[in-house]
Amino acid sequence: MAKLTHFDDKGKAVMVDVSGKADTAREAVATGKITVNEAVYSAIETGSIEKGDVLGVAATAGIMGAKKTSELIPMCHILPISNCRVTFDKNPEKKEIHCTCVVKVNGKTGVEMEALTGVSVALLTIYDMCKALDKSMEIGDIYLQKKTGGKSGEINNTKNR
Repeated sequence: MAKLTHFDDKGKAVMVDVSGKADTAREAVATGKITVNEAVYSAIETGSIEKGDVLGVAATAGIMGAKKTSELIPMCHILPISNCRVTFDKNPEKKEIHCTCVVKVNGKTGVEMEALTGVSVALLTIYDMCKALDKSMEIGDIYLQKKTGGKSGEINNTKNR
C-alpha cells in the first residue's frame, strides 16, 4: 500500500517537500459531466442563454480554475502550468455535456488536481449560467482519466461514459 505523503510523523498535514525531485514532463486528463433538461440543452445548442456563450465561458473558467488550484486545495504546490485545454462533447440523447480538461507542466509534481479542478469549475460554470432554466442539473462522474510523468509513470483510468 502506498504511503500517504501529506502527513508528518505526528499525523499533521504538511505540504510534500519536492525540492529534491527532478523536473519531468507531466500531463493529467480529467473528465466529468453535467446532465441538464431539454430547455437547457436546447438553449446551449442554439446559443440562446442570456448570459452568453455557455461553453466558451465555461472553458475559460475551467482554465482559470486549473491555474488557481493551489489557492483552493491547501497542500497543492503552485505550478508553472505550460498548457491547459478544456473541451466539451455533447450527448443529445442523454442531455449530457461531457467536459475534459488536459493540463501539462514540466515540474517536480503532477497536475492531477489542476485537471480535476478545471473540470469541476467548468461544470459549475455551466450550472451557474443555466440555473434559471433548470435547478435540477446534476454534475457527476468527475475523475482522473489519465496521467503521465513522475515516479508512478503512466496511469490510465478508463471508465465507460
